[in-house]
Amino acid sequence: MRLAVVSSDGKNVDLHLGKGHTIYIYDYEDELSFVEMRKLGFKSKIKADDAGLKLVMDEGPIDEVLKRYTDHVEFMKNQSII
Repeated sequence: MRLAVVSSDGKNVDLHLGKGHTIYIYDYEDELSFVEMRKLGFKSKIKADDAGLKLVMDEGPIDEVLKRYTDHVEFMKNQSII
């Protein structure tokens, strides 16, 4: 799964996609790995969707935000629907 967050400083998720133009992209399989930083500019949300990126919307240090999201993904994988 490819995840992306928006950050003004590369350390914290602190901007909404409409206000930020730089996204940080990570791959997640069994662990997170940084892929690249990408400038999207105008219509960033559309460009991110077109690129197949899952935008993680939260606030805080990037590593903590991504950990919360990946923990949630793992939790949901382990749930069975009755």
